[in-house]
Amino acid sequence: MRQVEIVSAGEDDAGEILTVQRAAYLAEAQLYGDPFIPPLIETFEQLRKVLAGGETLVLKATLGSRLVGAVRGAFSERTCLVGRLVVAPDLQGRGVGTGLMRALEERAAARADSCVLFTGHLSDGNLRLYRRLGYTETHRERLAAHLTLVHMRKPLVPAAP
Repeated sequence: MRQVEIVSAGEDDAGEILTVQRAAYLAEAQLYGDPFIPPLIETFEQLRKVLAGGETLVLKATLGSRLVGAVRGAFSERTCLVGRLVVAPDLQGRGVGTGLMRALEERAAARADSCVLFTGHLSDGNLRLYRRLGYTETHRERLAAHLTLVHMRKPLVPAAP
C-alpha cells in the first residue's frame, strides 16, 4: 500500500469526509440497529461549518488523491474531545485509524493535557484500537436499551518546546 498522508482538512473536504463518514458508520448503525446515529444524519452544511469554524482540529488521511479517513478534536479547556474517527471500509484494519489518532494526539498535546472519547459498548474493534493506543475506560453511560457509551481517556505527553 502506498503511503497515507495525514494533514489538516479544510472546508473543501466536507463532501469527501461526509462520504467516508457515512460509509464507515453504516456498520455501527447496523450493529446497534439504529440508522439515526449522529454521524449518519450530520449534514453537509453542519460539517462545512465545523471545518470553517477553526475551533475544531480536523485531520484527513489521503492515499494519493483519495480521502480515506478523518478525525476531529474539539477543545474544552485543557481537554481534547476526539470524535468522528472514520476510515474507508476497504482500508479498515490497515493502520489508517491509528495514524489519524496519533497525529491528532501529537497536535493536541500543545493545547490539551488529555484526550477523551466515547464509543459504543458493542464496538469491539474501536475498543481494541483505543486500548492499544493507551486509552483507559473512565465510565459507562447507558443511553438506551440497545446502547451504552464507553467513555475513555488518555493523558497526553506535553509537546516539546
